[in-house]
Amino acid sequence: MTHLPFAGHVSFARAPLAEPDGDWRADVGVLGIPFDIALGFRPGARYAPRALREASLRYVPPFTDLSGRTRLDGVTFADAGDVLLPSLEPDLARERTTGAARQLRERCHLPVFLGGDHSVTFPLLRAFADVPELHVIQLDAHLDFTDVRNDTRFSNSSPFRRAAEELPNLVHITTIGLRGLRFDPEAVRAARVRGHTLIPMTEVAADLTGVLARLPSGKNVYLSVDADALDPAVLPGTSSPEPDGLTYAQTLALIRGAVQRNTLVGLDLVELAPNLDPTGRSALIGARLVIETLCEVFDARS
Repeated sequence: MTHLPFAGHVSFARAPLAEPDGDWRADVGVLGIPFDIALGFRPGARYAPRALREASLRYVPPFTDLSGRTRLDGVTFADAGDVLLPSLEPDLARERTTGAARQLRERCHLPVFLGGDHSVTFPLLRAFADVPELHVIQLDAHLDFTDVRNDTRFSNSSPFRRAAEELPNLVHITTIGLRGLRFDPEAVRAARVRGHTLIPMTEVAADLTGVLARLPSGKNVYLSVDADALDPAVLPGTSSPEPDGLTYAQTLALIRGAVQRNTLVGLDLVELAPNLDPTGRSALIGARLVIETLCEVFDARS
């Protein structure tokens, strides 16, 4: 097998290819959701699953770090391809996304989902309806708790509103990195009424240790990482960038804290728009974030 990142077949971290409903088992299962018709601004997130796979060829495990520690050694991967999505049937797209995510969960210890715009997180969370007392940790510049935007209830501004309404097991959402000029006052009030934790970027910048202490502890956690959580100087390839965002180090510290304090049941990376970054840096950073999250998970389990 070639180790050159520009040669050989393309799958996430060179994982064997699989079907969501196939006869396989793995520690990590990867599923792409190339969907971005729920955006309110610049499209392109549909291209992210392919770009992330290509970028991940730079980070094929196992790894040995400077201290001599070997990471992801013996961890098995499977790449289950992409959800087969109808072009302009969003209801059917959500149904297929939930179904494929359920199939993935049955076959792996940790499912990893490559979006797609953030609307895909709602049908993904429906596949976790059996997880008791589910907590979401959301890294995001935007709240994504709007009820209705532009006459639609299922945009990328609404995934967590719909999930909170439909899933009684979803007991809490912690959103970190909030910033910008455009917030829906009703959405902010609704999230606070439900008791969600809203942490602005200013608080992260002022007291990262204090923010880490506010993370859930001892819970079943689904981690949703929006590419726009990071500062656009770090990751420019996203639909709705907001200045003064997370550094890579801050992002990884938050992910490490979430993983070390809780049981991670699922992970998604969304809103990456590789077409908006001709350097390819955004896809590389996104792929590395996924890989480093997996390192933290399996370090904690070893």
